[in-house]
Amino acid sequence: MNRFGFLKVAAAVPHVRIADCDYNAQHITELIRKGADRGASIILFPELCITSYTCGDLIQQPALLHAAEQALGYILAQTRELPIVAIVGMPVTYGNALYNCAVVFAQGRIHGVVPKTYIPNYSEFYEARCFMSGEEIGLATIRMCGQDTDFGRNMLFNIGGVKFGVEICEDMWVPAAPSLHQAVDGAQILFNLSASPEVLGKHNYLLTLVKSQSARTQSAYIYCSAGYGESSTDLVFGGNGLIVESGRMLRRTERFSTEEQLIVADIDTEKLLNSRRRTTTFAPHRPAERIIVEIPLPENPANVTLDREFNSHPFVPQTPEEMDESGREIINIQTMGLAQRLQHTDCKKVVIGVSGGLDSTLALLIAVRTFDRLGLDRKGIIGVTMPGFGTSNRTYRNSIALMRCLGIIPAKFPSAKPANNTSPISDSTPKNNLPPTKTPRPGSGHKS
Repeated sequence: MNRFGFLKVAAAVPHVRIADCDYNAQHITELIRKGADRGASIILFPELCITSYTCGDLIQQPALLHAAEQALGYILAQTRELPIVAIVGMPVTYGNALYNCAVVFAQGRIHGVVPKTYIPNYSEFYEARCFMSGEEIGLATIRMCGQDTDFGRNMLFNIGGVKFGVEICEDMWVPAAPSLHQAVDGAQILFNLSASPEVLGKHNYLLTLVKSQSARTQSAYIYCSAGYGESSTDLVFGGNGLIVESGRMLRRTERFSTEEQLIVADIDTEKLLNSRRRTTTFAPHRPAERIIVEIPLPENPANVTLDREFNSHPFVPQTPEEMDESGREIINIQTMGLAQRLQHTDCKKVVIGVSGGLDSTLALLIAVRTFDRLGLDRKGIIGVTMPGFGTSNRTYRNSIALMRCLGIIPAKFPSAKPANNTSPISDSTPKNNLPPTKTPRPGSGHKS
């Protein structure tokens, strides 16, 4: 489950048939098995995947609603022995209203039902003709498949010490997404069941939105949208599956695939928790209203490998474009810092030790760039070579050639001799408006 601070999660895009709950349940069950076989502790499915999203007005028919609950019962029975939490989408009746819901279950037990908060009714969406918002349902009890379970939006779930929250499609696209409050209240992983149709240019915006949501909440965000099998009468669904951690893409499905898809990745939950602890502004800003639903889950014996790639050079940009951008940023940061210091101290002359190596070369180039930006004469830069026992002729010649090329005044100060130098060393740095002091010569007989 939570091994060495990692939690393995999955997103699955099943084949569906319109209003064929039995067919859909079989495919969902098979993908849950595959997720468990790959060691996943939590698996996410698309919005309304048990009935299909594009049922239209059929979604309100009692026969279809009954079939959906029967299909959920089948999935519960078939996955009873699997050590995995599943999150599926289906319509749920409560009172006199119909809700678009996410059902969270594991090993035959329903642990909670979360209704969609924001119901879109614009452009290609007309959900408001079928569904009510769950905004007013903080927490209630509902009976499904012969079980009493929690129903409402004020739930977080806890698995192995890691909390997660659930929202549905449109909930992410609004200014104050439920996942924002879930993260502030402790959820490290956020799941979004979606059925978002493809529109030209929308995909890049979606990627930006998911990455931004993950980054600003310092969480892992798992997004899973409907795919092949949904009706294409008015819309096309590309089957987007995304696993993002702290704004970084870990896994993604292939868009427009006609095959079922399953992606798996390990979430570094300890890293997320540590990031939040170091960010002192990341704290609850409102009274806690949530209940935490504990989900007991045995260790999955299949969870023996790490589904995650680690960069062996984490501080080195991966592409030439990123390298150029990072290089320019580093140079500008250092130039700005040095320029501010020179102006603040009214200093027009600097001394730099130039060895011919990388560090001193960069320091010299930054100094030259700073002097040019401030309109100062480069002759104010004194480059000092300090040849010692390990200095080669090549590095020495490189340092001299570099200074001459840049129009810098070179000076030489052999580093092997200072140990025998007994001349006084002056400290000319003003301290508390006191005059500069002199360090006494060794053996001068000065007493404190």
